[in-house]
Amino acid sequence: MTIQSDVTQQAQTDGVSLTDAAAAKVKSLLDQEGRDDLRLRLAVQPGGCSGLRYQLFFDERELDGDSVREFGGVGVVVDRMSTPYLQGAVIDFVDTIEKQGFTIDNPSATSSCACGDSFH
Repeated sequence: MTIQSDVTQQAQTDGVSLTDAAAAKVKSLLDQEGRDDLRLRLAVQPGGCSGLRYQLFFDERELDGDSVREFGGVGVVVDRMSTPYLQGAVIDFVDTIEKQGFTIDNPSATSSCACGDSFH
């Protein structure tokens, strides 16, 4: 029983995860694009008010060293330079009266800015 718990814990903390809500939204956006060769790419770039910022976009490329995972029929790609900054990060999609959009819960971030677009 312990082995199963360890495997489940590793699956939850290793790499980037996409919630069901986020996967459904990405799939909907990809269906609107009418292309089946695109994947969601998450990258970390220098910039923003906290030092690093997230980039989230559709991409058809596969670069050397990319990590690719699939969630609900949606491919998620992270480049090898961004991977260490995103261990255990969870991408969600929020649709409330107060906010609509993708959110990234990143346990590797020690601080973030008020807008939520950059972190340190």
